Amino acid sequence: MAVSEMSVADKGAGPYGIAAGPDGALWLTFVHSGRIARLTLDGELNEYPLESPECRPTVITPGPDGALWFTRSQDHRIGRITADGETDSFPVPTPDSGPFGITAGPDDAMWFTEMNTDRIGRITSTGEITEFVLPCTGAYPSTITAGPDGALWFTLNQANAIGRITVHGDTVIHPLPTPSAAPVGITSDGAALWFVEIAAGQIGRISVDGAIKEFPLPDRTAKPHAIVAASTGDCWFTEWGANSIGHITGSGKIAEYSLPSPSSEPHGITLGPDGALWAALETGGVARLEP
Repeated sequence: MAVSEMSVADKGAGPYGIAAGPDGALWLTFVHSGRIARLTLDGELNEYPLESPECRPTVITPGPDGALWFTRSQDHRIGRITADGETDSFPVPTPDSGPFGITAGPDDAMWFTEMNTDRIGRITSTGEITEFVLPCTGAYPSTITAGPDGALWFTLNQANAIGRITVHGDTVIHPLPTPSAAPVGITSDGAALWFVEIAAGQIGRISVDGAIKEFPLPDRTAKPHAIVAASTGDCWFTEWGANSIGHITGSGKIAEYSLPSPSSEPHGITLGPDGALWAALETGGVARLEP
């Protein structure tokens, strides 16, 4: 495994979310400086300031319209940026919602979580938002992904559960076996959903029928944060507390790869257009892992 790092900003900018765009480049959120950045594979960087430097752009993902969509957790808006760098944003109807996770749904809309208000949101390409109230309070819905069953799956960080919502708004909650596990990142490998438990130091797998299996990490204080599937039974995740990138197979075999810079705070992770794994480092860089 070849691991390298590239500086893209200073620590004050805070690279946080990362996604592969339809243009063959990587797109990042700079959570502390209120900017979106475009990074080519050969290291060319362009930054696009948002209208509010304090808006805290967090998770970013490609949409079905060819643009990148991202959450703005501080000013409670959903952002959109084209490959040419043109930006727009849409306010979430519920005040102080704290949007965080976002993903493209199976219905040509974007779906997002509202951390502060126990809701899941849906936004169309023209900015029309619908909200669905979850059957729990103080749950802190965090990240969300499209499942292999045509539904959306999301983590409930403080409710210690995984949620499922259909495109019509029907919701089911699946409690986790481990108490106070605090799930955060979630991804689909095309067959099941994989998620990380930041407080328990475990990786979890949930089938579409709700069966859950958990896999303890070698270091239970590693604080796994984000996870992405490269293929079925082939998932990669960031370990914020251990300064590493982890890999887990379908059978639960775990490998970990240390990052070159100490305490680099890895957060978002994505499969790049070059077949490598790319992670955003909040201290100002990106890491590249070539399997």
